[in-house]
Amino acid sequence: MAEGTVAVAVLAAGSGSRLGGPTAKPIVALGGRPLMAYALDAALGSGLRPCVLVVGHRASAVADVAPQGVTVVRARGFRRGISASLRAAIDFLEGYPQVGAVCVGLADQPLVGDEAYRRLAAAYDDGATLAVATYASVRANPVLLARSRWPEAKALDGDEGARALMRANAVVEVPCDGTGDPRDVDTADDLRAVEAMMAHADPRADEET
Repeated sequence: MAEGTVAVAVLAAGSGSRLGGPTAKPIVALGGRPLMAYALDAALGSGLRPCVLVVGHRASAVADVAPQGVTVVRARGFRRGISASLRAAIDFLEGYPQVGAVCVGLADQPLVGDEAYRRLAAAYDDGATLAVATYASVRANPVLLARSRWPEAKALDGDEGARALMRANAVVEVPCDGTGDPRDVDTADDLRAVEAMMAHADPRADEET
């Protein structure tokens, strides 16, 4: 059995330049809420603690809308890519000796569900040190990193996160079909498509039309 609890981190430091517009990507409106709100709902709903939000681009604006129960951490050098965000989360969590692993998700994946995080935490309890959620056998997010993997993760550079570790290490794949959808919101078309999916899944949408 693994030792220590599992934390959760949502990365929201990127500029989101492909989406365009004056609003920082994590707080662009989706269904009347900030985009990142859905990812944070899943992170908080997982029951994993502490729950960390990593910010960078327009950090203050993004941090201002973080809900209660979320600890905001700023990523230095966030412009270098996702590795800086991952490093910031790990640097913060190293101060929590009771934390044995972290599940990492992305702020621009609003359809990932809380059950995916819980399944990864269960894999850690069963001994996994590096695990990834899969959907229809395709690796996606979130990803779990045990504390023993943190030095390797902190050594990453540029726009590479845990995926780089997976190329050199054994990975436990955790099926998460039926728990959500890992698609990214990178462009305005992506945003509209996800909003349409959410409206279709909400029975109230039909009542309002």
